[in-house]
Amino acid sequence: MVTLLGTADSLLRVIEQGFPAADIHVRGNEVTATGARAEVALVQRLFTEMMLVLRTGQPLTEDSVERSIAMLRSAVEDPDSPAPSQVFTANILSNRGRTIRPKTLNQQRYVDAIDKHTITFGLGPAGTGKTYLAMAKAVQALQAKEVNRIILTRPAVEAGERLGFLPGTLYEKIDPYLRPLYDALHDMMDPDSIPRLMAAGTIEVAPLAYMRGRTLNDAFIILDEAQNTSPEQIKMFLTRLGFNSRVVVTGDTTQIDLPSGTRSGLKVVQEILADVPDIHFSVLTSTDVVRHKLVGRIVDAYERWDAQQEAEETTPQAARKPAQRRGGKTTAARAPRQSHRTES
Repeated sequence: MVTLLGTADSLLRVIEQGFPAADIHVRGNEVTATGARAEVALVQRLFTEMMLVLRTGQPLTEDSVERSIAMLRSAVEDPDSPAPSQVFTANILSNRGRTIRPKTLNQQRYVDAIDKHTITFGLGPAGTGKTYLAMAKAVQALQAKEVNRIILTRPAVEAGERLGFLPGTLYEKIDPYLRPLYDALHDMMDPDSIPRLMAAGTIEVAPLAYMRGRTLNDAFIILDEAQNTSPEQIKMFLTRLGFNSRVVVTGDTTQIDLPSGTRSGLKVVQEILADVPDIHFSVLTSTDVVRHKLVGRIVDAYERWDAQQEAEETTPQAARKPAQRRGGKTTAARAPRQSHRTES
């Protein structure tokens, strides 16, 4: 019961907050829930799912319980969605005692889509695991000998800054742009083996410009930060696809660092390829953020602000026309005076 309810009943408090309409009591080894039939059924299902997770040896956290409640509520509308115990026990990769697995329902759907489709787009805000889960699937495919190499690429675009001249060799110049991909690799593989695999060409990390003119066979290819590609660049990348290869494209269309007036290729491609078979678009939201809880709230706040700005921009200009200042007094703008002269 300690592992089920948490230290000092911390998990029980999360459950009570998740089901405010139900009255939940714990006496000894018995849990009693009173309330509406539908709510009590969800509480019962939640405790069953929590027990299934605990029996696998995995600990429960406040975050995982909150996500379990959200999954169960969404399952009411979508009975085919996987249960929380299936999501939390779906291991993708294990390395040095650490296991990488989906943490939300949409992440599970994203991982399943990568298995089922040749090209998968992972779209969503920062912190939703788009790139990290794709990297884990790439390493898993390499270890299972499903592919012969992993190719990781991203456009070398500054995030709203002008870095100017960078010293060093070409690889030293582009290394800062690719550093997040190296960091994820070090989380998933033995750090000592990474230089050897890169020297052999089994793992390649390169800027997007290096992809032109290539045909990539027997490879797992990941394009990260795709919102910073032009329509021509993303077309060039997708047409590199060879035989027995898989492609994952990740990006966040709310964080575009392209010059003003340049349309993001990630926005264009959704309009062009939406109905093409074997291409899947997985959309993650702020509820799938697996960083600090504040990150999800920040994402939501920016989305509300963006929606407000768009609404103001679409407001008729006349309704927003400012008053004109005249003779030290503020007056409303007047229409030009009409001439009454008649010409013969």
